[in-house]
Amino acid sequence: MKSRSALHFVLIIGIANFFADFTYEGARGIIGPFLGSLGASAAIVGFVAGLGELMGYGLRSVSGYFADKSHRHWAFAFLGYAINMFAVPALALAGRWPLAASLVVSERVGRGIRKPTVEAMLSYAGRSIGAGWVFGLNEALDQAGATIGPLLMALVLYLNGGYRTGFGVLLIPALLCLATLVLARVLHPRPHELEEGAGHAFATANLKQTYWIYFVAGALLAAGFADFALIGFHFQKANVMRGNLIPVFYAVAMAASALASIPLGRLFDMRGPNVSLFAFLISAAAAPFIFLSTSTFALIGMIFWGIGMSAQGSLFQAMLTGVIPPQKRSTAFGLFDTGYGIAWFLGSAVMGLLYDRSLLAVVLFSVVLQLAAIPVLFIANKKR
Repeated sequence: MKSRSALHFVLIIGIANFFADFTYEGARGIIGPFLGSLGASAAIVGFVAGLGELMGYGLRSVSGYFADKSHRHWAFAFLGYAINMFAVPALALAGRWPLAASLVVSERVGRGIRKPTVEAMLSYAGRSIGAGWVFGLNEALDQAGATIGPLLMALVLYLNGGYRTGFGVLLIPALLCLATLVLARVLHPRPHELEEGAGHAFATANLKQTYWIYFVAGALLAAGFADFALIGFHFQKANVMRGNLIPVFYAVAMAASALASIPLGRLFDMRGPNVSLFAFLISAAAAPFIFLSTSTFALIGMIFWGIGMSAQGSLFQAMLTGVIPPQKRSTAFGLFDTGYGIAWFLGSAVMGLLYDRSLLAVVLFSVVLQLAAIPVLFIANKKR
């Protein structure tokens, strides 16, 4: 009975996240051009994107800590989702780039507030149905939304709807996300009860050494994982493909991520955490295909990139769930995400600087850091 309830909860949250990703990933591909149309320079666009990500990741440790302290996980979830969702369609009303920029940053802040809390609530279901299955299913629904959203925006632009029309259309999935979240709250007001009694498996409420080893591995992978902003910039600058195909390549990566999530999650539950080593090996192979080849091989690289994103979005949470005491889940997930985000920000900055000097240097930086994470992960998996 508890396993059925756990699966039901994961599905509802997954559907909410489907609509959430539909909304903000749909907007992501047109935010840069929209800011440019309002008079923002390339430097401003880059700064706004970086600031949004940095604040979004930086807030996760804070929101996770206070969610655990106050035990008001649903309150933090609703606050984060509301900011996250309403900031996107509000862009349709922005007439100047500073207002639009503040909404872009707000969207990331909202996601940062709710992410560790939602991850913690999902983790409680892992005891009944398997952590790999929980996060794999959630990631699959996430990335399904992230695939459809950009394609819908491409259709809106193709039909000459304009950026504002696109943002306005995204109000629909935003409202559906919040409605689904209300349903989840009504049907599952106390998700921690899905893992009742699990706390006895932990001798202490402190974070174990294994957690910190995973933290290091996550930072290495994040620093070496090329951001799509740089990838898209490369595709356009190097004329790897026609400009209107760049969002399609991104959608292919999201589809690959969605399709890989459930098999990776199931393999995690059946074979153990070392499944992640294989997934991240594929991720490390993405950069040479993306930056040093033609459009056909670049497409293969984007598929590898999507698999890497899937592994980061599902397997890490599954691995962490097994080493974090239930009462520290939001705090630990938030802290991990903050470290991950800072590493991603720094790695992206380094790759951006290297790009102007040598594509080979970008590839080596990406591959070496991701490969360096694999033995660290192996050590952490051995200590579980």
